[in-house]
Amino acid sequence: MSSSRQKADVIAAACDALTNDNSDGAASILEGDYPFAPELVIKRRFRPLDYTRVFIRDGFIDRYTDQKLIFPPVLRVISFALPEKFPYHPNWKTQVTHPAYWELGATIDHLVPVTRGGTDEPSNWITTSMARNSAKMNWALADLGWELQPPGDFKKWDGLLHWFIDYCNRHPKAVVDSGVRQWFRAGSKALGEIERGRVVL
Repeated sequence: MSSSRQKADVIAAACDALTNDNSDGAASILEGDYPFAPELVIKRRFRPLDYTRVFIRDGFIDRYTDQKLIFPPVLRVISFALPEKFPYHPNWKTQVTHPAYWELGATIDHLVPVTRGGTDEPSNWITTSMARNSAKMNWALADLGWELQPPGDFKKWDGLLHWFIDYCNRHPKAVVDSGVRQWFRAGSKALGEIERGRVVL
């Protein structure tokens, strides 16, 4: 679509065509200037180790905002210890889940959405918060006016990953939950890779 022609103008032109009972013309306008591109259904399921490696590579920094983020199971551990002060709901209902889960919980996003031609591989995986991930959806950064921020330094900020591993080692009950246990194994393995001098990604 021409940059001089706003999307709202395209819709208005299609409406004008429909007013004149010209459905073919309206369809042509939409197809040429504002086409519908159906989303590809991605059944990709990241493993905790995939997440952890990307978080470490990016220094637990939100690549869209430059904000420090937290290793996700850290938040769960806090909720187990302080359920009244730091509540959590398995379906993340906002009225009963602490906002830190959305604002600070690290996750992975496709920098270039797969629906826009992006690849599903580490070079296109980016660390961001759950809130930013939800806001970005399938938009490109240019669509939103966002800029990609540089990765952080894992040696300076580790998203409390080391704290999590140490806490779980000293409090075995923390890893009774299967989800936390998976993260514990992933975090331990990723840190072991670093100690052995292996490139994470």
